[in-house]
Amino acid sequence: MSRSQSKRRLQAYLLAVSVFAFATSASRAQEAPAMPPPAVGVLDLKAHAVPVVSELPGRVAATRVSEVRPRVSGILQERVFQQGTKVNQGDVLYRIDSRLFRVRVESAEASLRRAEATRDNAKVQFERQKTLRERNVASGIDFDNASVALAQSEADVALAQAALDEAKINLDYTEVRAPISGIIGGALVTEGALVTADGTANLALIQQIDPVYVDFTQSAQDLIALRRAVSEGKLESPKPGEARVSLVFDNGTTYPEKGKLLFSSASVDPTTGQVTLRAEFPNPRTELLPGMYVRIRIEQAIQQGAITIPQRSVLRTQDGRPQVYVVAADGTAKLRDVKLGQSLDQDWVVESGLKEGEKLIVDGVQKVQPDGKVVPQPWAPEKPNQPQPPADAGKTPTAQAK
Repeated sequence: MSRSQSKRRLQAYLLAVSVFAFATSASRAQEAPAMPPPAVGVLDLKAHAVPVVSELPGRVAATRVSEVRPRVSGILQERVFQQGTKVNQGDVLYRIDSRLFRVRVESAEASLRRAEATRDNAKVQFERQKTLRERNVASGIDFDNASVALAQSEADVALAQAALDEAKINLDYTEVRAPISGIIGGALVTEGALVTADGTANLALIQQIDPVYVDFTQSAQDLIALRRAVSEGKLESPKPGEARVSLVFDNGTTYPEKGKLLFSSASVDPTTGQVTLRAEFPNPRTELLPGMYVRIRIEQAIQQGAITIPQRSVLRTQDGRPQVYVVAADGTAKLRDVKLGQSLDQDWVVESGLKEGEKLIVDGVQKVQPDGKVVPQPWAPEKPNQPQPPADAGKTPTAQAK
């Protein structure tokens, strides 16, 4: 057999083996069972009342602010307080040189004793003249003079007592005390400085920050629109004292303590068109400091018959349009465009695109094909202390279909 004949036989053999292998794999592929429809977690949509929440910018302010000022003039001898710490009302903060004021107290005490001695002598003379007049021994003029002298001496005693009280008050003022309880800032004067009672400079600043105020603003137009919606019956106004107010930090975390709305100003700022509102928050751990920028979430109305969906069920197209999957009556997944409103914790409020009674796919969205069969299973939200699985919000329906 020639070499060319052997080569042709080898090629024919290899071709036959390839055809046999292809036929075998095609047969196996035809015999492989089809993939079952994916199981998905679905939520039966129900209409319920939801609050209309506004998120507004605000700043923290102390509930009480007091400047520490001297009430008497003198040389500052000692600073007692620790800067940046909490002080209580009545605590001694500074001490002013008190020697001159002690001398004045002693002088006032001596003047009082002299006035009391004069009064006692005038009282004796008055009693004597009274007795002599009753016996018709003394004239009426002597009795009148004794009476006037007694009255003058009693007035001198009262004047001396008032001078002593003033001297004691001024001596007590040499200890500068905290007018309110709160956090005291840095010392604005040092030992050895001369302080005056009629000066404009203060010695320190005390701020009461438990509780604290949060002043925030809202557009007058938004406020009017809310009130108009309430008056037209589209929204309901919460009962007095039931409107919840929460605080959110810059990093997105929510302050654990709930606040209460105190008032809304009756005028609009002509430069900004904003209305100022004020809320009060407990601050037992001094997490909120005056001047801190925060955001306020306030429930200003209630929307009846609203539909909310978990945020994890929402898909976004490449142009950012929100979409969701719902389960049709024939068990297929249908892609639906929705219009979203405000966010409530982990949910979205749906303004249009869904209705009560429909089945929304929440879990397993990544396994769903448009118009594909699915096996719906009831879905329940996980507990807050359990880690949440990654949401499907970043995937587009086109990418999933592929």
